[in-house]
Amino acid sequence: MAKYLIIGGVAAGMSAATRLRRLQEDAEIIVFERGAHVSFANCGLPYYLGGEITDRDALLVQTPAKLKARFNLDVRENAAVTAIDATAKTVRVEPTTGAAYTESYDKLILAPGAKPVVPPISGLADAHNVFTLRNIADMDQIDSFIQAHKPRTAVVVGAGAIGLEMTESLVRQGLHVSLVDATSHVLPALDVEMAPALHTALQNHGVQLHLGAAVTAIGDHAVTLSDGQPLAADLILLSVGVRPETTLAQTAGVALEETTGGIAVNDQYQTSVADIYAVGDAIAVTNQLTGQPALISLASPANRQGRHVADVLSGVQTINKGGIGTAIVRVFDQVAATTGLNERQAQAAALNYRMVHLNGKDHAAYYPDAVGMSLKLVFDATTGKVLGAQAVGPRGVDKRIDVLATAIKAQMTVFDLEELELSYAPPFGVAKDPVNMLGYAAANVVQGLTHTIQWHELAGELAAGKKLLDVREPDEFATGHFKGAINIPLDQLRSRISELDKRADYIVSCQSGLRSYNAERLLRGHGFNVQNLDGAIGLAAPVIPELITTEVTV
Repeated sequence: MAKYLIIGGVAAGMSAATRLRRLQEDAEIIVFERGAHVSFANCGLPYYLGGEITDRDALLVQTPAKLKARFNLDVRENAAVTAIDATAKTVRVEPTTGAAYTESYDKLILAPGAKPVVPPISGLADAHNVFTLRNIADMDQIDSFIQAHKPRTAVVVGAGAIGLEMTESLVRQGLHVSLVDATSHVLPALDVEMAPALHTALQNHGVQLHLGAAVTAIGDHAVTLSDGQPLAADLILLSVGVRPETTLAQTAGVALEETTGGIAVNDQYQTSVADIYAVGDAIAVTNQLTGQPALISLASPANRQGRHVADVLSGVQTINKGGIGTAIVRVFDQVAATTGLNERQAQAAALNYRMVHLNGKDHAAYYPDAVGMSLKLVFDATTGKVLGAQAVGPRGVDKRIDVLATAIKAQMTVFDLEELELSYAPPFGVAKDPVNMLGYAAANVVQGLTHTIQWHELAGELAAGKKLLDVREPDEFATGHFKGAINIPLDQLRSRISELDKRADYIVSCQSGLRSYNAERLLRGHGFNVQNLDGAIGLAAPVIPELITTEVTV
C-alpha cells in the first residue's frame, strides 16, 4: 500500500488527492494545509467582499469531514509542514495546536501555491490598514476591518485581475477608491490599446486612476505616490502580483527554474529530488507557444496539474504539456479576456507575428440589445498559426476567447478560424461570428490581400511623408480625425479618385477598419500604393490623442 503526502490543498493539492483516491482505493493519502481551510473558492473572495456572494460558507468547497466520508482522505488543517528530509523520506509537521511530529512518505506532492508580493514601502511595517487577498483568512480580515472601522477611502495598489476585482468590490461597499499601477494601463495581460474601455469603466464608477505611478510611503490614513501626490487611504490593498512559494521545496534541495523562480519539474511533474513531485502555482511550466519557462498562476491549470500528477503516480499515461494562460476579469460593465501571447510577449520571443483588430457584436445587430466588443488576434505572419487573442466588451467576450483558446490548443491557423461552424441565431450570435471575422481579416494579411500598419507605427509613417485618407462620412470626420487627413467618404471614392495622387503613398483609415479595407482594395485596383490602418481611428485615438484634431480645413 503506497503512502502519499500532499502539502497544500485548494486547487492543485485537492485535485491530486481526490484523483489519487479514485485511482488507488487502498492508498494512504494525507493532506497537510497550513491554513484553516483546505478547500475553498479563492476566486470568489472579492465577490464576497463586494456583497455579491452573501453566504460565506458557500466559499468553503469541502471540509475535512466531508473529504473523509467521501474519499477516505486524512486532511489535516492548521498543520504547517516546516521541513522535508528527502533522504529519510519524512516531513516535519508543526500543527497550530499540539506538538510537532514527523510523517513518512513513499511519494510526496508539493502544492504550496504562490504568495503575494509585498514591495518595500516606507511605513508599511507600522501600518494596520494594509491587506493582501489570497485566502479565507485574508478575506475575513478585510471584512472585519470594513465592518469595524467603516473606511471611506481606499487605495488599491496593482491593477491586475485581483486588483481590478477588489476595486469594484470596494466601490460596491461605498468606498472612494484610487487605483495605482506603475504601468501605463490596467490589466498587464492586455496590450495597451485594448485597455481604454476598462479605464473608462473605472472612471465612470468614480475610481481615480493613477497609472505610471507607485506608492512610495504609507502614512496615517494616506499614501504618497512617486510623483509626491498624497492619496487618502483608510484602507490599502496590495495586489502587485504573486511569486511561487518555494521556501519548503528549497529546504529539501529541490531545484528551481532559474528564469521564473518556480519549482522545476519535468513532463511527469517530477522535481529534481527523487519521489518528490510538484504542481500548481509554485511550479514553472512551459509556455506552449514559445517553448520557454513561464509562471501561470490560474485555477484551471492548477486543477488539471493535480489530476495529472495523480495519473502519473497511478500509472495512467499523461504528460505535463504546459499552458497558454487563458484568463478573464469583469470590470464593472466591461469584461476583458486574454489567451495565449499578447503582442509584447510575441515580440519578446522574437516571433514572426502579425496582428489584426476588429469590432464585433455579441449577437445580431438587428436583434435588440446587441453590444459591441473589441478583439485583437496575434498570429504567425507566414503560416497563420493562432498565437494569442484579447477581447474587451460588455457581453460575449467569454464565448469568443474560449473558442480562440481552443483554437490555440489545437494549433489551428487563421484559415481554420474562417471555417469554424459556430452556433447562430439572432439572440445568441452573428452569422459571421467575430471569431470568423478575425480569421477573414488575418487571412487577408497572410495572403497579402491587405497591407496593414499598426497604431504605434502611424506617426513615423506620416513623418516619412505618407498621406492619410479618411473614408468616413463628413459628420464622423468632424467629430475627430487625424491631423492633416484627407476626407473622401468611401461611397464617393470611385467618383473622386482623380483628387488623389498616384505618386503618393497613402494610409487609409475609417472608424474601425472595415471601410478602410474596402477603400484599400479599391485603390489598389486603380494602381495606388496603399496601407490600411489596422483598427483605424477608433482604436488609435485613445492611445495617440496627440495626433487627433476636430479642426476641419475647407
